[in-house]
Amino acid sequence: MRVRHIECASAIPAAQWDALFPPGYPFTRHAFLTALESHGCVGPELGWTPCHAVLGDDNGIAAIAPLYLKAHSYGEFVFDFAWADASRRIGHPYYPKLVNAIPFTPCTGPRIGARDASARIAMAQQLPALAAAAGLSGAHALFVDDTDFAACVTAGMVERNDVQFHWYNAGYADFTAFLATFSSDKRKKILRERRRIAEAGIRFEHRAGHELDEAAWRQVYRLYANTYAERGQRPYLTREFFLDYGRQRDTAVRLVLAFEGADMVAVAILLRGGDTLYGRHWGAADRYNGLHFETCYYQGIEYCIREGLNHFDAGAQGEHKLARGFTPQITRSAHWLAEPRLFDAVTDHLERERAYVGEREALLDAHSPYKRVTDATSPEV
Repeated sequence: MRVRHIECASAIPAAQWDALFPPGYPFTRHAFLTALESHGCVGPELGWTPCHAVLGDDNGIAAIAPLYLKAHSYGEFVFDFAWADASRRIGHPYYPKLVNAIPFTPCTGPRIGARDASARIAMAQQLPALAAAAGLSGAHALFVDDTDFAACVTAGMVERNDVQFHWYNAGYADFTAFLATFSSDKRKKILRERRRIAEAGIRFEHRAGHELDEAAWRQVYRLYANTYAERGQRPYLTREFFLDYGRQRDTAVRLVLAFEGADMVAVAILLRGGDTLYGRHWGAADRYNGLHFETCYYQGIEYCIREGLNHFDAGAQGEHKLARGFTPQITRSAHWLAEPRLFDAVTDHLERERAYVGEREALLDAHSPYKRVTDATSPEV
């Protein structure tokens, strides 16, 4: 097999690219990655230089890995700043590094598209090899699903864990049936939060991205950009990205729009793929008590119940999701570092960190809002 790099996903026909990746995961689709590249969301000037790897043989393309040469660690959500500092201290620049990831997307899924298992393993083995050949500090595969993670392990990469909070549909008839599974005090808290929003006169609409006209999308972007402006940051995604990808007829984008009277005052930007709803971005014109929880969580849960979706991945971090019915879930990334001393130290650290993350997951799960029964005759606790 032979490997080559391409500077943009559009160098490969969409049909060939998409045939290698699962159709139910929107973030590795050709349309999504091409829109990021075409509309100024990634590029050398932003520290995200696309250098996707294409593995081929006489029968054509065997595997593709979305790769980026990273000049920093922002927008990845797997935090390795301490590793970068340690590398600098021993005289080895940490940046640039090679990252197999979806920019700004901490959602577990495929990171290698392959025609078969042997091609997948061959591409995984290329990740450290390409980094080493280019003199880079390391290779990192972020938020990797089980299949690709196993392939990365065969390539000598080590595991890093973290905890996210996801919601799962137990066949609920409606939101009331979902809340009926909560302990009494937790249920009352959520009902109070929802009642506060209703009493404020906020109403909600759910829309597919292509159902919004350009003017509505421009308002969505203003709300989204405002959340970054409040923190003094540049938005990760551009208005042009949303006006293109968000308005495509077959777009995965779904929107929860919050209105006060005729004015759109908040938005949750989500993507739908397979049996999963992915919560990605949020924006608001002003601060409303509880509006974030309603827009980004409760409305998404209602959407999943209505549409029969099994899974709601509402994004990274956020222990506040636990009290709202989201359960802790371990995420995985895979890492290889070129400097042997640093790699040995990181490997040792990650072994201890994995144990800590496992303990944290169990502790968080014990504080779930759902009713718990100690035995067949015990009352609710």
